[in-house]
Amino acid sequence: MAARGKGLTFDAVRALAMSLPGMEEGTSFGTPAFRVRKKFIARFHEDGVSLVVKVEPGMREVLMRAEPESCFITDHYAGYPEYLLVRVAQARPALVRKLLEDAWRRAASKRQLAERTPGAD
Repeated sequence: MAARGKGLTFDAVRALAMSLPGMEEGTSFGTPAFRVRKKFIARFHEDGVSLVVKVEPGMREVLMRAEPESCFITDHYAGYPEYLLVRVAQARPALVRKLLEDAWRRAASKRQLAERTPGAD
């Protein structure tokens, strides 16, 4: 599952995303993307090394300060505070898992939330 040290491969990220109840894979801007209930969760970025993930307002800056080697934005995303880019090969797997699950929890139905027990993988 790991790639170049502590991070993840895109296949591992895909497996994490698809393990969440109701998650669907499609495309967004020509790259693989993940949604639940037609709501955007994350997508692979065109740069080939990053994941664009939806975060809670205010969390982006906290994460970029706490994890500067893996969490960042581009000029394009500066005006979209709900999106964060994560270099998956450099990110802690637990961070990527938490970001995906948090985004999923904000979009999932009550039934889907009930299907996902804390700590389930």
